[in-house]
Amino acid sequence: MNLFRKAVIAATLVFLISRLFSCVSSSLVNLWHDPSFQAPPLSRMLVIAARKDATKRRLWEDAFNGELAKHGVAATSSYHLFPDAPPDTNQVITTVQENGFDGILVVLRLPTEMHTQHIQGYTTTERDMRFNPYYGPYWQRYWVYYREVEHPVYTDSQKVAIHEIDVTTTGNGGHLIWSATSRTPDPGSVTDIQRGIAGLVMSELAKQSIIRPKN
Repeated sequence: MNLFRKAVIAATLVFLISRLFSCVSSSLVNLWHDPSFQAPPLSRMLVIAARKDATKRRLWEDAFNGELAKHGVAATSSYHLFPDAPPDTNQVITTVQENGFDGILVVLRLPTEMHTQHIQGYTTTERDMRFNPYYGPYWQRYWVYYREVEHPVYTDSQKVAIHEIDVTTTGNGGHLIWSATSRTPDPGSVTDIQRGIAGLVMSELAKQSIIRPKN
């Protein structure tokens, strides 16, 4: 097998491995924070997942609740206070005043996107074995040979799940202090996605001193 063919096979393996990991990883884009935010790190937060599906709403809120707890934040999932549906603006204002929340984290699902890319064709050399029961001594009936296999150009499509995450402080009338968009190619396990995104968000919030570093 010549060096060119080895290089093609190696490149193919790298591509396949990268596709495998891309199926389970999320990333944050469009990150923004308010540079004027100078208040102490948030310590008591209300977590709201704006989802109609009651089960998914609870899973999302609990995922962020659990990650916030690792940073010493006393977080409350909104479904504990509003079990039937996510609260509206007036309900949030009243809840903040009654419970003393100093921050609100909202997760909003955006329309799913389709990402399409064209994969260039390539050639690999595969090892095979042939058997001839009528030829020569027993040990000469088997021999190995190599054959080239053509892999044509093809189109690969991925679903990309998108969520917007906003953090608002309740001080001084309340205002947005951090925002980002998460992108998850080929979403599989909903729970893994939620925990992965929540972990990424906590890391960025800690960098901006919006919450304390992990305990």
